[in-house]
Amino acid sequence: MDLTTQYMGLKLKNPLVAAASPLSEKLDNIKKMEDSGIAAVVFHSLFEEQFSLEAKASQYFSEQGTESFAEAVSYFPKVTDYLLGPDEYLNMIAKAKEAVGIPVIGSLNGYSTGGWMKYAKDIQSAGADGLELNVYFVPTNPALKGSEVEDVYLSVLKQVKKNVRIPVAVKLSPYFSSFPNMARTLDENGADALVLFNRFYQPDIDLENLEIASNLVLSSSLENRLTLRWIAILYSHVGASLAAMTGIHNVWDVVKMLMAGADVTMMCSALLLNGINHAKIVLDDLVQWMDKHDYASVKEMKGSLSQKSCAQPEAFERANYMKVLQSYKPLGG
Repeated sequence: MDLTTQYMGLKLKNPLVAAASPLSEKLDNIKKMEDSGIAAVVFHSLFEEQFSLEAKASQYFSEQGTESFAEAVSYFPKVTDYLLGPDEYLNMIAKAKEAVGIPVIGSLNGYSTGGWMKYAKDIQSAGADGLELNVYFVPTNPALKGSEVEDVYLSVLKQVKKNVRIPVAVKLSPYFSSFPNMARTLDENGADALVLFNRFYQPDIDLENLEIASNLVLSSSLENRLTLRWIAILYSHVGASLAAMTGIHNVWDVVKMLMAGADVTMMCSALLLNGINHAKIVLDDLVQWMDKHDYASVKEMKGSLSQKSCAQPEAFERANYMKVLQSYKPLGG
């Protein structure tokens, strides 16, 4: 059974990749990931704010007087809450490369084009096999045009690509007016892979204390439909590798993404909920599923249920939309 796949120019032993998460903060966890069969590890993100020259000033002014305004309390994280400084982060990548044989992919989280992006080159020098750009940008200014938001992603990608030789992936939001066009534009400007999707964490309101409540809710398999849809649409239309993430919890999630056209599937919440050894269970299940359905390789599966062979994908999407709505039968109806 051939589980190998290609991702951003790297040959991986299987399509299961550990997404950026707190698990990669410890070297022992990275070793366990390799032992459990995971084919590559994306490091937790190094944030733009961690090494911005304005970080301390931003922290000072963001905290002043917050006790007086309920809506501001706990909104900004403390600088000391960031997990690793830039030097420690780079050192950790170097240690991980010495300790494991699987690819290690660095991660930068930011959205401006500034001096912080020199760390892309430093991550390369530390030995990373690739770099994932997590462009976490939520436009809140009504005057900001859609094209300007797209330019943020493109500017970051172009500047990083000028400074590194290692492959670069871009983790994307689905919130573009024409997502396929944005994906193609990033592909044409050097993105070696597209990661679908960046999972924006939505704030809540604590009604007792009248303040913003920030709580992280892990994903479930129910959340992977959006990713599944766009992977199937993009397959064969972009040259960049496609990574599916958000809601990848079991073998069925993995199989669906591969058949839609994904090169790899990225796990985060499933490993946090079930432990790192959960990856071995999923891989064993994948081999069993492939054997049962007479697939000899992942390559044979990939894209077999994409929209590549659909002559009119827009019409197909519209027809499927109507079919789904008409198929629902309300209780007592």
